[in-house]
Amino acid sequence: MNIKQWLKAEYLPIPLIALMVLTRFHHFGDVLHLPDASLAVFFFAGFYRKKALLGFLLVLAGLIDFVAIENGTSGWCVSPAYIFLIPTYAVMWVAGRYCATFKAMNPAEMTKTVGLLTLATSTAFAISNGSFYLLSGRFEELSFFSYFSRVAQYYPSYVGADLIYAVTGLAIVKLIKLLPELQSGHKAV
Repeated sequence: MNIKQWLKAEYLPIPLIALMVLTRFHHFGDVLHLPDASLAVFFFAGFYRKKALLGFLLVLAGLIDFVAIENGTSGWCVSPAYIFLIPTYAVMWVAGRYCATFKAMNPAEMTKTVGLLTLATSTAFAISNGSFYLLSGRFEELSFFSYFSRVAQYYPSYVGADLIYAVTGLAIVKLIKLLPELQSGHKAV
């Protein structure tokens, strides 16, 4: 089985699941840990049109969070707003599903994909942080603008990490699409 066939096979979810399991324990990352790749994982689950994978990944994310908290990770972010991770990740999945319509993956389509990915990640940031402000019960003394000014510092790393994962993934997909032309000696379009 060549790599292109493998990507169409039932094995595709394995790297997405592995990436989520390996990175979800450390949201922002540090010297020893990669940042959370969950947003990119949901994007690619939609990109490859695996409908059942959306539900599975939502359950997996909750299970990973539960295990992490049971093993000493702070549960501070778990609140009534936690349920809003469903629309947060669904935004990424829908963006990936839409971007899957770009078949050629030429520079114009890649630019559209990165633009849509940035918009989707920004929307995901607004949903997850806005719901946390409104529903967590931890910021009753803060105005929305005060909360926003505190949270805005996390926006570049939130979007940046997702873009790095997604652009790397898209580059791998593009390379895989080019492999047949490269192997046959034809010029890639």
